[in-house]
Amino acid sequence: MKINTIIFDLGNVLIPWEPRWLFRKLLNDEAQVEHFLQEVDFNAWNAAHDAGQPFAIGIETHGAKHPQHRHLLEAYFERWEESVAAPFEESVSLLHELKAAGFRLLALTNFSAETFPRAQRLYGFLQEFEGIVVSGAEGLIKPDPAIYELLCTRYGVVPEQAVFIDDSAANVATARQLGMQAIHFTGPEMLRDSLRALQLPV
Repeated sequence: MKINTIIFDLGNVLIPWEPRWLFRKLLNDEAQVEHFLQEVDFNAWNAAHDAGQPFAIGIETHGAKHPQHRHLLEAYFERWEESVAAPFEESVSLLHELKAAGFRLLALTNFSAETFPRAQRLYGFLQEFEGIVVSGAEGLIKPDPAIYELLCTRYGVVPEQAVFIDDSAANVATARQLGMQAIHFTGPEMLRDSLRALQLPV
């Protein structure tokens, strides 16, 4: 079936995201940063917010377990903008090229419902999407197939006519299981080659 829809992940596909950028400003050295991230299991803590938990709850409950690090958890929410950077220009160029070529553009992102509006203020290209499904707003998170199915239902996407792009191998695997073409994003340069391999006009 002919591809008519491109579904982008946002974080580290279009928007560079690295919480260490912030924590390096707040801690003395890299060893302290890594110790903090591991001690509080930052990735799991952050994923809970991507799945819909308010930061106020996450900071309160995790701050009670790790009182010595509470100020760092608070800082992440208060200074979230310091964990992101200017977009990947090549990825954004491809986004514009695909839109100009007539493809439907959607996004499926693991993102807190509280920080996503802040991303919308920073990144004008997010307006290019026909629709964006935000995990934190839905209470579902990739790689759960349910959030992919929600996107397909909401926007009338036929999986066999869609290409899904994500930097997480697990998220890519779910897309393939559902019948989509899927690209494991490892950098903006490879994305163009991968799209061309699918005979898309970029």
